Amino acid sequence: MRKIRIFEHISLDGIIEHDGDYAYGAWTTAYRSPAGAEMLFQAYGSDFDLLLGRQTYDIFSGFWPNAGDFPMANTINAATKYVATHRPDSLTWGPVKNLEEDIVAAIHALKSMNGPDLIVVGSSTLTSLLLEQGLVDEVVLITYPVLLGHGKRLLSDKVYAQELVFLDSKATPTGIFINSYKYIGPLKR
Repeated sequence: MRKIRIFEHISLDGIIEHDGDYAYGAWTTAYRSPAGAEMLFQAYGSDFDLLLGRQTYDIFSGFWPNAGDFPMANTINAATKYVATHRPDSLTWGPVKNLEEDIVAAIHALKSMNGPDLIVVGSSTLTSLLLEQGLVDEVVLITYPVLLGHGKRLLSDKVYAQELVFLDSKATPTGIFINSYKYIGPLKR
């Protein structure tokens, strides 16, 4: 059975938005380092597929195919991308598969198959859905030492109280923490 592992780049106050027209665009850039990139690549693992929302797929397809020849780019480009989209005909960066209309059923089927872990990056709408449905196995928060005050948050207000157990923490030389948590389920009262 495959695991679903969520990876989110996040500020100390829960903001995940960091590119595009956002007021503090590229706030993660100053904290990037070769050592941090290697730690993140190790956290992903050497064999995985991607589970993405359409907006993240479009952002990634504009970057990763042109990122150059290095392990992270090569692994991401080779991964099968499973995409939640209403426009499957425009999926050109492959290998790629549409999750179809019943996303939850498609993800249940993917989880039950043999294969590499399914990594979710960005895709906050999909992340919230996966947590609401109890389909997540692990959450990895890449936390930056900044407070942004406002912007897109990691989870929707629909996500109910849930319990996770701490697994591991690593710190990069620039102050980013990579914290891993195992998903347990609904928070018990």
